[in-house]
Amino acid sequence: QLIAKEKDGDKSKGKDGDAKDKAAKDKPAVAAAAVALELDGLEDRIARLSLNSADLAAAMLTPDGETLVYLARYDKGYDLWKYVMRSKEVKLVAKLGADEADFKLDAEGKKAYVLADGRLSTVELESGKSSGIAASARMDLDEDAERAYFFEHIWRQTFQKFLDPGMHGIEWQKLKAHYAAFLPAIDNNRDFAEMASEMQGELNASHTGARFRPVRTDGDDTGALGFFPEASWTGAGVQIAEVLDGGPLQRAGSKVGAGVVIESIDGVRIAAGADWYALLNRKAGKPVRLGLADPKGGAKWEETVRPIAWVAQQRLLYQRWWRSRRELVAKLSNGRLGYAHVRGMNDGAYREVFDEVFGRNVERDAIILDTRFNGGGNLDEALTTFLSGKVFEHNEPRGQKLGSEPSRRWTKPSIVVMSQANYSDAHCFPMAYTQLGIGETVGMPVPGTCSSVWWERLQDRDLVFGIPMVGIRDVDGDIMENKQLAPTYQVEPDPAKWATGRDEQLEKAVEVLLAKLPKK
Repeated sequence: QLIAKEKDGDKSKGKDGDAKDKAAKDKPAVAAAAVALELDGLEDRIARLSLNSADLAAAMLTPDGETLVYLARYDKGYDLWKYVMRSKEVKLVAKLGADEADFKLDAEGKKAYVLADGRLSTVELESGKSSGIAASARMDLDEDAERAYFFEHIWRQTFQKFLDPGMHGIEWQKLKAHYAAFLPAIDNNRDFAEMASEMQGELNASHTGARFRPVRTDGDDTGALGFFPEASWTGAGVQIAEVLDGGPLQRAGSKVGAGVVIESIDGVRIAAGADWYALLNRKAGKPVRLGLADPKGGAKWEETVRPIAWVAQQRLLYQRWWRSRRELVAKLSNGRLGYAHVRGMNDGAYREVFDEVFGRNVERDAIILDTRFNGGGNLDEALTTFLSGKVFEHNEPRGQKLGSEPSRRWTKPSIVVMSQANYSDAHCFPMAYTQLGIGETVGMPVPGTCSSVWWERLQDRDLVFGIPMVGIRDVDGDIMENKQLAPTYQVEPDPAKWATGRDEQLEKAVEVLLAKLPKK
């Protein structure tokens, strides 16, 4: 149709139209200006584009190269920012608060097309005006065919990426046919993930298996009040045995404490033995009215609090645990030994350890580094370097002893506590610590799981699978996958003693370290 219209237009132009067309054809085309790139000495002209550090989801320069537009997470989610480099001006363009986000700029660099938590919108970079993009689509999904594709993909990816080309001696081709036979009987992702995990599990390696993690925005979400219930209480309501530090019930002016009974939540009375957690469903962060009573004094009153998310209460419980371990070490060693727990092999955990060691424990004679229950990450190099410091100079202005060098590495004795729950890089670290002769270890054997993993989320976002992709050789030249590490001093904790507050592994670590120190 377009061609026909153009031909019709040609017929109606007449002589003047023909002349204009001829002139346009004869006019030389204007070539785009070439951009001269100065490549000499490029490595000496590296410049930071952003003004400050943040977790970025995406970033693009405007076509004129003047403005950096980026999605950064500073608090609760990714927001759209821009940084004008010449003026060093940083501006929040659009508040998104997205868990997942991406964007693209238009050709002129004046508008951003943003995808935030599945919602499309356009954002004008100058004004920040946001407009939603209406989109609707229909898809007829053959779930059986999709799972068949997922199966093929997981099998092939594992075959091409697994750390051992010999597949740990497993006949991977035969396994494919064996497990594919289960596909016709599987009609849901939970069972599919279990089957894929069984197949990968044949490789006898860590970091394998598929996970089914459905996201339900309409599911139950129980709030938490941050306390331990008294197990022996048999009356109506729930009695408080202990209030967690930093929890919702620990507030200035509050009369809530151990022994107080919560009789009602938002006016709903709690019968003896009733499941009261349902009264906090979907109430995290929202005001909740508690009916309270003191069984001893007989007083009754009400207080309004804001429950926290369950995961936030888990963090409070973790902090309570490591504080109790720190106090135990100080008590057992009469203040001579310091303590730090490495909760994960990541930057945040390293900063916490550094703060503890060179803050509260800088004057201690030795340090216990606890790695129990650590799920891994990538911190073994930083930790081994941190604990392997050797003093090479002392700083003494006018005879005053004011420290030594290195000042950012621990130069005194140390010991590492580990357990069966150590995983991945939390196996790499104590292995390196032992083989480099930095110190001794206490606890239980750590399974051989030191390898680097490829995690992949499938197009159905509820499914994730992993492949141990990078084998890591230790000082002895052995691949550490499946090479178990035994502690210098094996101590199997007694659950009965653990329940009373005893920590036999820490007790042994204190004993060993104190024996190495000069007596005071």
